[in-house]
Amino acid sequence: MAGRRARTGRGWDASPPRAGADDPSRTGADPSRTGADPSRTGADDPTRAGGPRPRRGRRGRADEDAPGQTEPTPRDEGEVAREICLRQLAVRPRTRAELAGALARKGISDEVSAQVLDRYDEVGIIDDAAFARAWVSSRHNGRGLARRALANELRQRGVDGEVASEALGELDEETEAQTARALVDRKLRTARGEPDAVFRRLVGILARKGYPPGVAIRAVKDALAAQSAEAAEFAEQIDADALADAEGERG
Repeated sequence: MAGRRARTGRGWDASPPRAGADDPSRTGADPSRTGADPSRTGADDPTRAGGPRPRRGRRGRADEDAPGQTEPTPRDEGEVAREICLRQLAVRPRTRAELAGALARKGISDEVSAQVLDRYDEVGIIDDAAFARAWVSSRHNGRGLARRALANELRQRGVDGEVASEALGELDEETEAQTARALVDRKLRTARGEPDAVFRRLVGILARKGYPPGVAIRAVKDALAAQSAEAAEFAEQIDADALADAEGERG
């Protein structure tokens, strides 16, 4: 009996311990289950513990990729200047002074501007003399402007005085007088009022277009004389020379 008890007693009992008694995986001693694993707890992970994170680009790549990116190459100033000039010339012909002003407003240096414009002069892309001739012809025939008004417009566009004079010389006095008369005839078709009021209004229109007082007064007087008997009677009383002298003194 004693031997049997020894085999079956507590000292001889070889059965395994109760579940969870000494098994760290059951008692919570396993670091992977107790939170001791830094990869799970974030204890040593700066991205989880509030530490600094690597900066990333717009597409989520870290800054270590940034050195591989290349900045756009700055454009040549001369190329930019040429593009500005061509855009200006695509709208209408320009004088050298007009193009120089456009380049200056865009911040092009004087040196580069002069180089580009000199080259355009050489190849005939800009030609102030041709510009002045075309301007005089177009503005006189299209708008009825006289030489004085045309000279002012060319000066505003930077055309040299001598170049402008050569272009204006192609518009002689006879052509100017004919144009003035044609303008008056066209305005008389719709003019209303007493002859004296119509006379003053038409002379003022011609004056604003640059016609000298003598040319304007004679053109309106002749047109009124051919319009009607009443207008002709009024026109007979007009001393064109005296009025022209008076207007010239006031001007």
